[in-house]
Amino acid sequence: MSRIGKAPVALPSGVTVAIDGQNVEVKGPKGTLSQVIPDPISVAQEDNEIVVSRPDDHRKNRSLHGLSRSLVNNMVVGVTEGYTVKMEIFGVGYRVQAKGQNLEFSLGYSHPVLIEVPEGISFAVDGNTKFS
Repeated sequence: MSRIGKAPVALPSGVTVAIDGQNVEVKGPKGTLSQVIPDPISVAQEDNEIVVSRPDDHRKNRSLHGLSRSLVNNMVVGVTEGYTVKMEIFGVGYRVQAKGQNLEFSLGYSHPVLIEVPEGISFAVDGNTKFS
């Protein structure tokens, strides 16, 4: 993971970072995310990049270095682009439908399964078996 940790995280325009000790808070157009970075790892902001560094080359510190850099990068992606999960259900007669702000699944039960989508989450149904 140390190869991942060496790469700086680029900050797009509209994203601000607040570093308070081991706590990193990222604010962007889609919200705010914060994460506590493990203790031996240090995080610093230089120009429009976030640099993650480790004190030495111990095995644990190398793995925490890559993990910490990935966590910070995922926070930046989350507040700028958001996250998308594409799902597909498999089975004879299985299908999904959008019913207003809910998802209705037909999964072989005697009744349809209705799932309420939490506020702030959007979805799209593509055909009978695919949704994101």
